[in-house]
Amino acid sequence: MDRIFTAFANRVSALAGQPASFALATLIIVVWAVSGPIFAWSDTWQLVINTGTTIVTFLMVFVIQNAQNRDAAAMQAKLDELIRALEGARGDFIGIEHLSDSKISNIRTALEQESGCDTDRASVEESVEVLLRRR
Repeated sequence: MDRIFTAFANRVSALAGQPASFALATLIIVVWAVSGPIFAWSDTWQLVINTGTTIVTFLMVFVIQNAQNRDAAAMQAKLDELIRALEGARGDFIGIEHLSDSKISNIRTALEQESGCDTDRASVEESVEVLLRRR
């Protein structure tokens, strides 16, 4: 079941992200809107688009979440491998994605302080400007 859903989610995610899918969705909305006078702007006419968009949105949440979960897990595995492979890297950071948000925030704060990074918004914006000027 897992393989089938993964293959399905990959396919649907790939198709949903195409410009043609956006064009099709837009066309459906335009056809629905233009058909309003034909159906006298009835409750049923409104219910058709509301029900259709609700169902599609509900199902797409699961498909997109599955794709994002896999992407995040793959990225974590790659980063963990880089940490493992680099001499001098701290292996303690492998797997920290399983910690609570507050613990991860504490680790990030400690790393920023250790590196001397000033997290003041103005200095962050200055750093970005310096990086952009390097091009």
